[in-house]
Amino acid sequence: MDTHWRNTQKSARFFSLDARVFAAILLFLVHAKLWTFALAILCMLIFWVMERKGLSFDSSLRALRAWLLGRHRPALLKERKRRWIDFG
Repeated sequence: MDTHWRNTQKSARFFSLDARVFAAILLFLVHAKLWTFALAILCMLIFWVMERKGLSFDSSLRALRAWLLGRHRPALLKERKRRWIDFG
């Protein structure tokens, strides 16, 4: 038997890609247009390149989020910061 408890943490694969990339393929199957086909191919290509660089699907999403947000990430949002009040 090839199944063992230590293999339970491995991610599911769809051909040679992570199975979560199948969401883009499913979008294309539900809404078959040229732009959804291009989006599915682009998603598969991006995550394939990220896996070749050594990043998993989860870590590549975290890297994308960090790249989009930038270097400065305050602990509190601007709306939640308390303002100075002068009671006169």
